[in-house]
Amino acid sequence: MKVLLVNGSPHKKGATYIALDKIRKTLVQNGVDGEIYHIGNKDIHGCIACHGCSRKGHCVFDDEVNSFVKKAESFDGYVFGGPVYYGSINPTLTNFMTRVFYSSFFGGKRIFRLKPAAAVASARRTGTMTSLDTLNRFFTWGEMPIISSTYWNEIYGNNAKEALEDKEGLQTMENLGQNMAWFLKIKELSIKEGIELPISKRVEHTNFIR
Repeated sequence: MKVLLVNGSPHKKGATYIALDKIRKTLVQNGVDGEIYHIGNKDIHGCIACHGCSRKGHCVFDDEVNSFVKKAESFDGYVFGGPVYYGSINPTLTNFMTRVFYSSFFGGKRIFRLKPAAAVASARRTGTMTSLDTLNRFFTWGEMPIISSTYWNEIYGNNAKEALEDKEGLQTMENLGQNMAWFLKIKELSIKEGIELPISKRVEHTNFIR
């Protein structure tokens, strides 16, 4: 079992990294591999709703998004984390996730379905709740069980040094890692016991204006 932790911050070893690395270390302690994937310093184009992914099987912009989707297929769980910009999650991570989820679904892969996911937000002061709500909406759309912790998945600090002083935030990340590991073990056990994953029906599409 392995979890991919996505660092959407432009700072590779900043506050967001501190939170994700705490989760990763906890996963390893609980017998689950964890890998941090940094995308924050890349130029990520936004989705233009061209629907080209439904024809090509991948996003028409052949960049970090397509590389990530190929890599992510082999993972069992995911954590997406990023910093707060102007009261919400940073645009780079939003662009990235929009194209990842849209192109993988309409490209026919559905690699995230029924795999657990967690959102993490880092902030100097405020905006984490809006950020977490934004990230969690990707998971609920993608049929992904959301992993929670003993508090909201947030850590405070303007940089890595300050984030390390947020003891409650670090504890929240540790508990999140434990919960993720537990869920993955339960899921693996259920599959071994012959409990099949549910089949989703996605035939009906209703538009409100006709």
